[in-house]
Amino acid sequence: MTEPLLQVDDLRTYFTTEEGIVRAVDGISFSMAPSQRLGVVGESGSGKSVTALSVMGLIEPPAGEIVTGRIMFRDKNLLELDEDELQDIRGGQIAMIFQDPMTALNPVYTIGDQLMETILLHQDVSRSEAREIAIQSIDDVHIPNAKQRMMDYPHQYSGGMRQRIMIAMGLSCNPDLLIADEPTTALDVTTQAQIMDLMLQLADDRGTAVMLITHDLGVVAGFCDDVHVMYAGGIVESGSIDDIYYNPQHPYTWGLLGSMTRLDDEQRHRLHSVRGAPPSVINLGKGCRFRPRCDFPTEICGEVLPALRPVGNPGQAAACHHAETLDLQKMTASEAADSAAAAAEAGFTTVGTADEDLTDVDLSGEEIETETLGAEERSMEVESIEEGPS
Repeated sequence: MTEPLLQVDDLRTYFTTEEGIVRAVDGISFSMAPSQRLGVVGESGSGKSVTALSVMGLIEPPAGEIVTGRIMFRDKNLLELDEDELQDIRGGQIAMIFQDPMTALNPVYTIGDQLMETILLHQDVSRSEAREIAIQSIDDVHIPNAKQRMMDYPHQYSGGMRQRIMIAMGLSCNPDLLIADEPTTALDVTTQAQIMDLMLQLADDRGTAVMLITHDLGVVAGFCDDVHVMYAGGIVESGSIDDIYYNPQHPYTWGLLGSMTRLDDEQRHRLHSVRGAPPSVINLGKGCRFRPRCDFPTEICGEVLPALRPVGNPGQAAACHHAETLDLQKMTASEAADSAAAAAEAGFTTVGTADEDLTDVDLSGEEIETETLGAEERSMEVESIEEGPS
């Protein structure tokens, strides 16, 4: 069995604020193999970027602190290294592409100077050799006139070209692991596709493992081998692309997939939405963190936090008490009646008619409060928006 390139165990990263302790990452564990392409998806505030910053050693105390956990990169625990030792790994063996290239690039230095700085820091080369490597890196990301563009400043590049420079900078030292934190944010769809194709090609050519952080499930489907779905600081489901997209085991994953348009779907129906908003990670309370937004809660969901455990296909895992009984793969997200019928078959039911608010109860009759609109009420709201003001 291949030794993992990256192994994260029980990572907990907290931030101290006036309101309380923010549990941004709260006990996650995962591993990455060499050359693997891993997607990390979830809503804003789920802990995706903080996970990446924790791996890179960019959590700054006293505001932020890695409370517990272990981050093994090959045979080294990154949390036990001093700053000089970590600097040798960061940027050279592990590189990161940040969300906004305009803020990641220094506006008062040329692109060439910034590329060469990274190369000189992590490679034993002369300045002239570093310049040649920088020119080749720019050429590799398909920016024409690389020698001339070396002398330009970040503001002289378009958004898509700045993102290409960030990819060139990240891959210039041939890292073993590249962390891409929403690399296509604020780019148009055509440019997004070009950037992702370019990153995939360059990573494959170099044998680089890639951790892609994004909220775009469409990007993940075309790029990644495996997926971790994050919610409220934890991983709620993990598996291969086929597992996640064709056999989801967690209601949150099902909700995310149901909110996407599908060109291959012959039946027209309204898109599903995950109701409510993500919880505050300051006061999480007990029980399942997704329970207030779930269509299928029961009493145990409010009492016990479900652990991430093997369910579904081999290699797949989900943090849901009812993963074995909810057949999410066969559900449609268009009608509340479909959800009610599926939940009833699973051993608990969703009561309420088309003109009533939906309230989840278990079969013993104990009511579990939720905040959701009835199907007819939602339909009337959508229709009023489509028709416009009278």
